[in-house]
Amino acid sequence: MSDDLAVADVLHALAAVLRARGARWYLFGAQAVMVWGRPRLSGDVDVTAEVALADARGFADQMSRAGFQLRITDDIEKFVAETRVLPFVHLASAFPLDVVLAGSALEDEFLSRAVPVRIGDASVPVMSAEDLIVTKLLAGRAKDLDDVRGILRERAARLDLGRIRKLLQLLQQALTRSDLLTQFEAELLSHGGEGH
Repeated sequence: MSDDLAVADVLHALAAVLRARGARWYLFGAQAVMVWGRPRLSGDVDVTAEVALADARGFADQMSRAGFQLRITDDIEKFVAETRVLPFVHLASAFPLDVVLAGSALEDEFLSRAVPVRIGDASVPVMSAEDLIVTKLLAGRAKDLDDVRGILRERAARLDLGRIRKLLQLLQQALTRSDLLTQFEAELLSHGGEGH
């Protein structure tokens, strides 16, 4: 099975579980970069979902019935409390899926701004391109900055630059950092985007 088909199968099965729960969620990470930017290799699917920490085991049971298996076996509650992540594998495609349990105000905002995109047979809420850029700049690894460049190449003229700048300023204040907005402006300028 190709990675594209595997990703579509994973998202279709996951969407059914989260729809039944009435939970909001969004796709982020490399798979979201492929929606908004340039394709790059990725060996997993990353989503954030409204699942309470106290309901992690119940959610894992539902996922099991939908064809997913947890990739951890010891003390699930402790692992989830420490990481806020439930790592699964989709048995039919053998493709990994990491479900981040939403909990912060910022994640709540990202959930409200997710954009529905058709991937395979499923309508998938994808983290907005603007929010994805912000999270990639925050992570700051070389591959994350490459992802920012790919999104800017594909979408610079259609981005809400004011939204990106506002979020970066808020994060700089909250985290006592001064590099996020400067990094964004440099990337934007190098890709021919509006510097103001």
